[in-house]
Amino acid sequence: MTNGRVDTKNWIPNPEGTGVLKIDAPEVANFEDQVKLFQAGEKDEVEFLRFRLRQGVYGQRQPDRQMIRVKIPFGGLTADQMDVLGQAADKYAPLKKGHITTRENVQYHHVPLGETTDLLRMLGDAGLSTREACGNTVRNVVAAPSAGVSKDEVFDVTPYAAAYARYFLRHPTTQNMPRKSKTAFSSSEKDEAMVLMHDVGMVARIENGRRGFKIVLGGGLSTSPMMAQTLRDFVPVEDFIKHCEAALRVFNRQDEERKSIAKARIKFTIARLGIDKFRQMVDQELKLDWAKKEIDLESLMFVDDEESDARAVPSPGTPEHKDDPAFEDWKRTNVVAQRQDGFNMVYVRIERGDVYANQWSQLADVARKFAIGRARLDQQQNLVYRWVRTESLYDVYSALGLIGFSASGRETIRDVVTCPGTDSCKLGITSSMGLNKALGEVLDEMGEVDPLVEKMHIKASGCPNSCGQHHIASIGFHGAVMKGPGGQVPAYELFLGGRSTEAGGTKVGERVKARIPAKRAPEALKSILHTYSEHRKDGEDFSNFIERFGVNFFEEEFAKLKAEVGPLDRDNIQTYMDWGKTVVYKLERGEGECAV
Repeated sequence: MTNGRVDTKNWIPNPEGTGVLKIDAPEVANFEDQVKLFQAGEKDEVEFLRFRLRQGVYGQRQPDRQMIRVKIPFGGLTADQMDVLGQAADKYAPLKKGHITTRENVQYHHVPLGETTDLLRMLGDAGLSTREACGNTVRNVVAAPSAGVSKDEVFDVTPYAAAYARYFLRHPTTQNMPRKSKTAFSSSEKDEAMVLMHDVGMVARIENGRRGFKIVLGGGLSTSPMMAQTLRDFVPVEDFIKHCEAALRVFNRQDEERKSIAKARIKFTIARLGIDKFRQMVDQELKLDWAKKEIDLESLMFVDDEESDARAVPSPGTPEHKDDPAFEDWKRTNVVAQRQDGFNMVYVRIERGDVYANQWSQLADVARKFAIGRARLDQQQNLVYRWVRTESLYDVYSALGLIGFSASGRETIRDVVTCPGTDSCKLGITSSMGLNKALGEVLDEMGEVDPLVEKMHIKASGCPNSCGQHHIASIGFHGAVMKGPGGQVPAYELFLGGRSTEAGGTKVGERVKARIPAKRAPEALKSILHTYSEHRKDGEDFSNFIERFGVNFFEEEFAKLKAEVGPLDRDNIQTYMDWGKTVVYKLERGEGECAV
């Protein structure tokens, strides 16, 4: 630091070596011991569950099967790490895939508890950590994949996001808070990281030549969506972690929030106290002795001089094929020019967020050849290459085509986002992954759509908890159940007119007070798009259309779909089955572990 400014010229390379987060080998060995004790019946179940969650090991609806969540701070991966993610999927995931989440994590499902330690060791050797990916902790810290290369950014937030993640990992204050804390960093007011829907959010700003952050608190979705409120309009970068720690310390002491796990996030604390009162409590906290100790921010930084690596390697490339309309469409939707002249971000649309074992290594090879051996994940469940030279774009497109990942339409209506739903989650009500496939097929059948429809987003969650971020979609589905003449019917409720990364900022959509059978969701989607196309004003985007048009019309239309549910017989049996399932639906929902 010099005169309150971060001296970026003297940053040193990543001190942790292979990864952003510190891997603690004895910690993994202790986890192995605790697993053995639990399996031998010598460990209390609830105590072990809390311990297991802090290691990133989460129970599934399938007995003795675990979901392993790998934290990827700011979504950053190396090609070598991608190779290991593929090896782990092949060896430990029965479905041979890793799932990219809306929190820039990678998850493995259906892993037997006895094999989890070996998986954690494999990941740790590659610098990949699962520590505090679950539980009432500071979860994975996200940032937009454009951080460092965006034309709009104030400054690159990557080193600061890493510093935040490192500082709070294993921090005594954040091991058992009333509930989890999700954090996002945005490089500009454009807010591609959607900080307003996070418990803690940082927006890059510069005042009087000093780098700093606007700090917001109290965002979150789930069953009570709220947008974050401003704690500070500007805090210099050297002080931002201390301000965040003060806020988390205040939150950690709230006995009121510990009374009900359903209302225990920091958003409820701020709603109860008010942001002004909470700010006063933070100010008082900052006067205590702990806050007098200086935080060595520069030692926490993750510094990776990507630009030097990129400019050092020429890339002749193949001339672009102007007569290839599929390539031109892919380039239009999946390629974004960086602020560094001659370089581009290439977005790889990952269907349903699933990458199979062999595909991880193939994607790694593309990264090595065209993207300086690196990639990032985003909150749309996609993978992003940076530093791709313009003359290499056709080669990248061709290489992705061989893997099965050359589809256009990233962050368009076709780029449908979903959580795993009943495929693995204890809280799942419906098969959101099956719905994703069904909606995708409908959209493919529609072919080319007009630009206003194309820029819409569809997101779906298998329950109201919004892991698929359905609240902030143009069209958001969340799993529900309804009663038909022949029994239970898998169903969805909808939110319309939300926004995530679109212009205008993050916004929660308006709930449609009606439920539709899951198998009628494609019909409902067509109805929404037709109504919008018929009744919108010239140039009116969908969010503004819903504000003006309202949702009463859709409530009436969806009520008709519900009324058409017939008896459970040969003609109607499909209505009583969920997408991708071959048995009659029955609601089976266990106790979730997020708040344990």
